[in-house]
Amino acid sequence: MSRRMKLACLQLVMVAFLATSVTMSSAGLQYNFYSSSCPNAEDTVRNIVYGLFDKDPTLPAALIRLLFHDCFVMGCDASILLDPTKANPQPEKTVIPLRGYDAINKIKAAVEAACPGKVSCADILAFAARDSVAKSAGFSFPIPSGRRDGATSSAFSVFSNIPSPFFNAQDLINSFASKNLGVDDLVALSGAHSIGTARCSGFTNRLYPTVDPALDAAYATQLKAACPDGGPDNAVNNSPVNPGTLSNQYYHNAVDGRVLFTSDAALMTRNDTAAWVSKNAADPTGWMVRFAASMVKMAAIEVLTGTQGEVRRFCNATNS
Repeated sequence: MSRRMKLACLQLVMVAFLATSVTMSSAGLQYNFYSSSCPNAEDTVRNIVYGLFDKDPTLPAALIRLLFHDCFVMGCDASILLDPTKANPQPEKTVIPLRGYDAINKIKAAVEAACPGKVSCADILAFAARDSVAKSAGFSFPIPSGRRDGATSSAFSVFSNIPSPFFNAQDLINSFASKNLGVDDLVALSGAHSIGTARCSGFTNRLYPTVDPALDAAYATQLKAACPDGGPDNAVNNSPVNPGTLSNQYYHNAVDGRVLFTSDAALMTRNDTAAWVSKNAADPTGWMVRFAASMVKMAAIEVLTGTQGEVRRFCNATNS
Protein backbone atom coordinates (compact mmCIF):
# COMPACT_ATOMS: atom_id res chain seq x y z
CA MET A 1 0.00 0.00 0.00
CA SER A 2 1.37 3.43 -0.95
CA ARG A 3 1.98 6.13 1.63
CA ARG A 4 -0.89 8.13 0.08
CA MET A 5 -3.30 5.22 0.43
CA LYS A 6 -2.18 4.55 4.00
CA LEU A 7 -2.87 8.18 4.81
CA ALA A 8 -6.25 7.91 3.12
CA CYS A 9 -7.17 4.88 5.21
CA LEU A 10 -6.05 6.64 8.39
CA GLN A 11 -8.09 9.71 7.50
CA LEU A 12 -11.14 7.59 6.76
CA VAL A 13 -10.92 5.86 10.12
CA MET A 14 -10.48 9.19 11.91
CA VAL A 15 -13.31 10.98 10.13
CA ALA A 16 -15.67 8.05 10.51
CA PHE A 17 -14.85 7.96 14.22
CA LEU A 18 -15.58 11.68 14.59
CA ALA A 19 -18.82 11.38 12.65
CA THR A 20 -19.97 8.30 14.50
CA SER A 21 -19.14 9.66 17.94
CA VAL A 22 -21.77 12.34 17.27
CA THR A 23 -24.04 9.73 15.70
CA MET A 24 -23.76 7.35 18.64
CA SER A 25 -24.59 9.98 21.22
CA SER A 26 -27.55 11.36 19.28
CA ALA A 27 -28.98 8.20 17.75
CA GLY A 28 -28.16 5.46 20.26
CA LEU A 29 -25.91 3.52 17.86
CA GLN A 30 -22.53 2.08 18.75
CA TYR A 31 -19.49 0.38 17.29
CA ASN A 32 -19.36 -3.42 17.37
CA PHE A 33 -22.93 -3.62 18.60
CA TYR A 34 -22.99 -7.34 17.83
CA SER A 35 -19.63 -8.22 19.38
CA SER A 36 -21.32 -10.48 21.93
CA SER A 37 -24.65 -11.44 20.36
CA CYS A 38 -23.34 -12.15 16.83
CA PRO A 39 -19.58 -11.51 16.63
CA ASN A 40 -19.27 -12.56 12.98
CA ALA A 41 -22.22 -10.50 11.73
CA GLU A 42 -20.23 -7.89 9.82
CA ASP A 43 -17.84 -10.48 8.39
CA THR A 44 -20.78 -12.53 7.18
CA VAL A 45 -22.34 -9.54 5.45
CA ARG A 46 -19.03 -8.54 3.88
CA ASN A 47 -18.25 -12.02 2.57
CA ILE A 48 -21.63 -12.36 0.88
CA VAL A 49 -21.53 -8.86 -0.62
CA TYR A 50 -18.07 -9.53 -2.05
CA GLY A 51 -19.18 -12.88 -3.46
CA LEU A 52 -22.28 -11.39 -5.05
CA PHE A 53 -20.23 -8.54 -6.50
CA ASP A 54 -17.98 -11.04 -8.27
CA LYS A 55 -21.09 -12.33 -10.05
CA ASP A 56 -22.73 -8.93 -10.57
CA PRO A 57 -20.42 -5.87 -10.55
CA THR A 58 -23.46 -3.57 -10.74
CA LEU A 59 -24.61 -4.59 -7.24
CA PRO A 60 -22.80 -1.84 -5.26
CA ALA A 61 -24.80 0.90 -6.96
CA ALA A 62 -28.03 -0.94 -6.16
CA LEU A 63 -27.22 -1.46 -2.47
CA ILE A 64 -25.99 2.10 -1.90
CA ARG A 65 -29.14 3.44 -3.53
CA LEU A 66 -31.27 1.09 -1.45
CA LEU A 67 -29.79 2.49 1.77
CA PHE A 68 -30.33 6.05 0.54
CA HIS A 69 -34.00 5.37 -0.20
CA ASP A 70 -34.50 3.60 3.10
CA CYS A 71 -32.95 6.36 5.19
CA PHE A 72 -34.60 9.31 3.48
CA VAL A 73 -38.08 7.78 3.81
CA MET A 74 -39.15 7.21 7.44
CA GLY A 75 -35.54 6.81 8.60
CA CYS A 76 -33.07 3.92 8.38
CA ASP A 77 -35.50 1.23 9.54
CA ALA A 78 -35.53 -1.22 6.60
CA SER A 79 -39.04 -0.09 5.65
CA ILE A 80 -37.92 -0.06 2.00
CA LEU A 81 -37.58 -3.85 2.16
CA LEU A 82 -41.18 -4.68 3.14
CA ASP A 83 -43.33 -6.47 0.54
CA PRO A 84 -46.97 -5.58 -0.18
CA THR A 85 -49.58 -7.33 1.96
CA LYS A 86 -53.35 -7.35 2.05
CA ALA A 87 -53.21 -4.95 4.97
CA ASN A 88 -50.65 -2.71 3.20
CA PRO A 89 -50.79 -3.14 -0.59
CA GLN A 90 -48.61 -0.09 -1.25
CA PRO A 91 -45.36 -0.07 0.74
CA GLU A 92 -42.39 2.05 -0.32
CA LYS A 93 -40.92 -0.48 -2.75
CA THR A 94 -44.01 -0.30 -5.00
CA VAL A 95 -43.26 3.30 -6.01
CA ILE A 96 -39.75 3.22 -7.47
CA PRO A 97 -38.17 0.12 -9.03
CA LEU A 98 -35.00 -0.62 -7.08
CA ARG A 99 -32.58 -3.54 -7.10
CA GLY A 100 -30.72 -5.36 -4.36
CA TYR A 101 -33.64 -6.95 -2.51
CA ASP A 102 -32.55 -10.51 -3.33
CA ALA A 103 -29.04 -9.76 -2.13
CA ILE A 104 -30.31 -8.46 1.21
CA ASN A 105 -32.53 -11.53 1.61
CA LYS A 106 -29.54 -13.83 0.97
CA ILE A 107 -27.43 -11.95 3.51
CA LYS A 108 -30.21 -12.04 6.08
CA ALA A 109 -30.65 -15.80 5.64
CA ALA A 110 -26.94 -16.38 6.26
CA VAL A 111 -26.88 -14.13 9.32
CA GLU A 112 -30.04 -15.75 10.72
CA ALA A 113 -28.48 -19.19 10.29
CA ALA A 114 -25.58 -18.10 12.48
CA CYS A 115 -27.41 -15.84 14.96
CA PRO A 116 -31.20 -16.21 14.89
CA GLY A 117 -33.13 -13.08 15.80
CA LYS A 118 -30.11 -10.93 16.62
CA VAL A 119 -29.18 -8.76 13.64
CA SER A 120 -31.68 -6.29 12.21
CA CYS A 121 -32.35 -5.84 8.52
CA ALA A 122 -31.67 -2.12 8.94
CA ASP A 123 -28.14 -2.89 10.13
CA ILE A 124 -27.63 -5.48 7.40
CA LEU A 125 -28.55 -2.87 4.80
CA ALA A 126 -26.13 -0.33 6.32
CA PHE A 127 -23.31 -2.91 6.44
CA ALA A 128 -24.02 -4.04 2.88
CA ALA A 129 -23.93 -0.47 1.54
CA ARG A 130 -20.65 0.19 3.36
CA ASP A 131 -19.15 -3.02 1.96
CA SER A 132 -20.39 -2.07 -1.52
CA VAL A 133 -18.34 1.11 -1.24
CA ALA A 134 -15.31 -0.95 -0.24
CA LYS A 135 -15.69 -3.32 -3.16
CA SER A 136 -16.37 -0.65 -5.79
CA ALA A 137 -14.19 2.22 -4.58
CA GLY A 138 -11.46 0.39 -2.67
CA PHE A 139 -11.87 2.10 0.71
CA SER A 140 -13.87 1.21 3.78
CA PHE A 141 -14.87 2.78 7.07
CA PRO A 142 -16.39 1.75 10.41
CA ILE A 143 -20.12 2.21 10.77
CA PRO A 144 -22.03 2.02 14.07
CA SER A 145 -24.97 -0.34 14.51
CA GLY A 146 -27.87 -1.13 16.77
CA ARG A 147 -30.67 -0.12 14.42
CA ARG A 148 -34.04 -1.81 14.76
CA ASP A 149 -36.54 -2.63 12.01
CA GLY A 150 -39.72 -0.63 11.52
CA ALA A 151 -43.18 -2.12 11.17
CA THR A 152 -44.67 0.35 8.69
CA SER A 153 -43.96 1.30 5.09
CA SER A 154 -45.93 3.75 2.98
CA ALA A 155 -45.67 4.54 -0.71
CA PHE A 156 -47.05 8.00 -0.02
CA SER A 157 -44.03 8.82 2.16
CA VAL A 158 -41.70 8.39 -0.78
CA PHE A 159 -43.00 11.35 -2.78
CA SER A 160 -42.53 13.82 0.07
CA ASN A 161 -39.08 12.62 1.14
CA ILE A 162 -36.96 11.43 -1.79
CA PRO A 163 -35.13 14.23 -3.60
CA SER A 164 -36.30 14.46 -7.20
CA PRO A 165 -33.88 14.29 -10.16
CA PHE A 166 -35.65 17.45 -11.32
CA PHE A 167 -34.80 19.45 -8.18
CA ASN A 168 -32.85 22.68 -8.35
CA ALA A 169 -30.00 23.40 -5.93
CA GLN A 170 -32.14 25.04 -3.25
CA ASP A 171 -34.65 22.18 -3.36
CA LEU A 172 -31.79 19.72 -2.83
CA ILE A 173 -30.33 21.73 0.04
CA ASN A 174 -33.74 21.92 1.72
CA SER A 175 -34.33 18.19 1.27
CA PHE A 176 -30.99 17.26 2.81
CA ALA A 177 -31.36 19.84 5.59
CA SER A 178 -34.64 18.19 6.59
CA LYS A 179 -32.56 15.09 7.35
CA ASN A 180 -29.91 17.08 9.24
CA LEU A 181 -27.46 16.80 6.35
CA GLY A 182 -25.53 19.82 5.12
CA VAL A 183 -24.38 21.12 1.75
CA ASP A 184 -21.10 19.23 2.14
CA ASP A 185 -23.06 15.99 2.68
CA LEU A 186 -25.28 16.69 -0.33
CA VAL A 187 -22.31 17.14 -2.64
CA ALA A 188 -20.26 14.30 -1.14
CA LEU A 189 -23.09 11.77 -1.43
CA SER A 190 -23.86 12.88 -4.98
CA GLY A 191 -20.57 11.20 -5.88
CA ALA A 192 -22.49 7.92 -5.81
CA HIS A 193 -23.72 8.95 -9.27
CA SER A 194 -20.32 7.89 -10.58
CA ILE A 195 -21.82 4.38 -10.73
CA GLY A 196 -25.19 2.87 -11.56
CA THR A 197 -27.68 3.65 -14.29
CA ALA A 198 -30.64 5.95 -14.87
CA ARG A 199 -33.68 5.72 -17.12
CA CYS A 200 -34.15 8.14 -19.99
CA SER A 201 -37.31 9.51 -18.39
CA GLY A 202 -35.19 10.94 -15.57
CA PHE A 203 -33.24 13.33 -17.78
CA THR A 204 -34.81 13.72 -21.25
CA ASN A 205 -36.24 17.03 -20.02
CA ARG A 206 -32.68 18.27 -20.61
CA LEU A 207 -32.69 17.01 -24.21
CA TYR A 208 -36.13 17.82 -25.59
CA PRO A 209 -37.55 20.00 -27.00
CA THR A 210 -34.23 21.86 -26.70
CA VAL A 211 -30.92 20.85 -25.19
CA ASP A 212 -30.05 22.28 -21.79
CA PRO A 213 -27.17 24.71 -22.47
CA ALA A 214 -25.42 23.36 -19.36
CA LEU A 215 -25.00 20.00 -21.13
CA ASP A 216 -21.80 19.35 -23.06
CA ALA A 217 -22.88 19.31 -26.73
CA ALA A 218 -21.12 16.06 -27.65
CA TYR A 219 -22.52 14.36 -24.56
CA ALA A 220 -26.02 15.60 -25.40
CA THR A 221 -25.67 14.01 -28.84
CA GLN A 222 -24.72 10.69 -27.23
CA LEU A 223 -27.68 10.88 -24.89
CA LYS A 224 -30.09 11.65 -27.71
CA ALA A 225 -28.89 8.54 -29.53
CA ALA A 226 -29.51 6.45 -26.40
CA CYS A 227 -32.82 8.17 -25.62
CA PRO A 228 -34.62 9.25 -28.81
CA ASP A 229 -37.58 11.54 -28.33
CA GLY A 230 -40.64 9.38 -27.69
CA GLY A 231 -38.51 6.25 -27.62
CA PRO A 232 -38.19 3.47 -25.03
CA ASP A 233 -37.20 4.24 -21.45
CA ASN A 234 -33.70 2.85 -21.81
CA ALA A 235 -31.07 2.59 -19.10
CA VAL A 236 -27.98 4.79 -19.41
CA ASN A 237 -24.83 4.79 -17.29
CA ASN A 238 -24.79 7.59 -14.74
CA SER A 239 -21.19 8.32 -15.69
CA PRO A 240 -19.79 8.28 -19.23
CA VAL A 241 -16.34 7.56 -17.74
CA ASN A 242 -15.48 4.43 -15.70
CA PRO A 243 -19.14 3.75 -14.85
CA GLY A 244 -18.29 0.65 -12.82
CA THR A 245 -16.03 2.38 -10.27
CA LEU A 246 -17.24 4.54 -7.39
CA SER A 247 -14.91 7.53 -7.42
CA ASN A 248 -14.62 11.30 -7.61
CA GLN A 249 -15.07 11.07 -11.41
CA TYR A 250 -18.61 12.38 -10.89
CA TYR A 251 -17.23 15.81 -9.99
CA HIS A 252 -15.11 16.00 -13.13
CA ASN A 253 -18.24 15.09 -15.08
CA ALA A 254 -20.19 17.86 -13.33
CA VAL A 255 -17.54 20.47 -14.13
CA ASP A 256 -17.50 19.31 -17.77
CA GLY A 257 -21.30 19.35 -18.17
CA ARG A 258 -21.46 15.58 -18.51
CA VAL A 259 -23.98 14.64 -15.82
CA LEU A 260 -27.48 13.33 -16.42
CA PHE A 261 -29.99 14.86 -14.04
CA THR A 262 -31.20 18.41 -13.56
CA SER A 263 -30.28 17.89 -9.90
CA ASP A 264 -26.70 16.92 -10.86
CA ALA A 265 -26.23 20.00 -13.02
CA ALA A 266 -27.79 22.13 -10.28
CA LEU A 267 -24.71 21.64 -8.10
CA MET A 268 -22.83 23.95 -10.48
CA THR A 269 -25.38 26.76 -10.18
CA ARG A 270 -24.50 27.98 -6.67
CA ASN A 271 -21.19 29.15 -5.31
CA ASP A 272 -21.28 26.91 -2.23
CA THR A 273 -22.21 23.66 -4.00
CA ALA A 274 -19.92 24.40 -6.95
CA ALA A 275 -17.02 25.00 -4.55
CA TRP A 276 -17.55 21.56 -3.02
CA VAL A 277 -17.74 20.02 -6.50
CA SER A 278 -14.39 21.59 -7.40
CA LYS A 279 -12.83 20.54 -4.11
CA ASN A 280 -13.95 16.93 -4.53
CA ALA A 281 -12.77 16.87 -8.15
CA ALA A 282 -9.30 18.09 -7.14
CA ASP A 283 -8.84 15.87 -4.09
CA PRO A 284 -9.90 12.21 -4.43
CA THR A 285 -8.66 11.34 -0.95
CA GLY A 286 -10.54 14.24 0.58
CA TRP A 287 -13.69 13.12 -1.22
CA MET A 288 -13.29 9.60 0.20
CA VAL A 289 -13.11 11.06 3.69
CA ARG A 290 -16.15 13.26 3.16
CA PHE A 291 -18.14 10.49 1.46
CA ALA A 292 -17.44 8.08 4.33
CA ALA A 293 -18.48 10.63 6.96
CA SER A 294 -21.64 11.53 5.05
CA MET A 295 -22.58 7.86 4.61
CA VAL A 296 -22.29 7.37 8.36
CA LYS A 297 -24.45 10.43 9.03
CA MET A 298 -27.05 9.36 6.49
CA ALA A 299 -27.20 5.86 7.97
CA ALA A 300 -28.20 7.38 11.32
CA ILE A 301 -31.28 9.28 10.09
CA GLU A 302 -34.28 8.74 12.40
CA VAL A 303 -33.12 5.28 13.49
CA LEU A 304 -35.03 3.03 15.87
CA THR A 305 -32.95 1.66 18.74
CA GLY A 306 -33.30 -0.11 22.08
CA THR A 307 -36.79 -1.53 22.44
CA GLN A 308 -38.21 0.40 19.50
CA GLY A 309 -39.27 -1.59 16.48
CA GLU A 310 -38.20 -5.21 16.11
CA VAL A 311 -35.58 -7.51 14.61
CA ARG A 312 -37.31 -9.13 11.66
CA ARG A 313 -36.90 -12.81 10.92
CA PHE A 314 -37.26 -12.05 7.20
CA CYS A 315 -36.40 -8.66 5.77
CA ASN A 316 -39.41 -8.50 3.45
CA ALA A 317 -42.03 -9.03 6.16
CA THR A 318 -42.72 -7.93 9.72
CA ASN A 319 -42.81 -10.55 12.46
CA SER A 320 -46.54 -10.23 13.00
